[in-house]
Amino acid sequence: MIQIKRAYKEVSKDDGFRILVDRLWPRGLSKEKLKIDLWLKEIAPSPELRKSFGHDPDKWDWFRTSYMEELKEKSELISRVKKLGQEKGKVTLVYAAKDEKHNNAVVLQELVK
Repeated sequence: MIQIKRAYKEVSKDDGFRILVDRLWPRGLSKEKLKIDLWLKEIAPSPELRKSFGHDPDKWDWFRTSYMEELKEKSELISRVKKLGQEKGKVTLVYAAKDEKHNNAVVLQELVK
């Protein structure tokens, strides 16, 4: 099972193996507080794509399509997340964005399910 969770929400045993999928470390959170098992910053959207999107819900469809295109070049990372999901049983993709419906983790979850 692969789920997503905002970095600023309380860590839970139900999270299982926690993977940070953002290029930048979440502001104001220590390594101890975030309790990340793996930081896969390479799987995050390119800086250009992230900046162009700007977390604007009106650009969501464009961002989703563009990010999926970028991820075609990162198939080994997608496979790694899928494999971890099989091995660990439960994996949580952790992200920092405030918008819980329009962020890179939503796209990743869709791809690795």
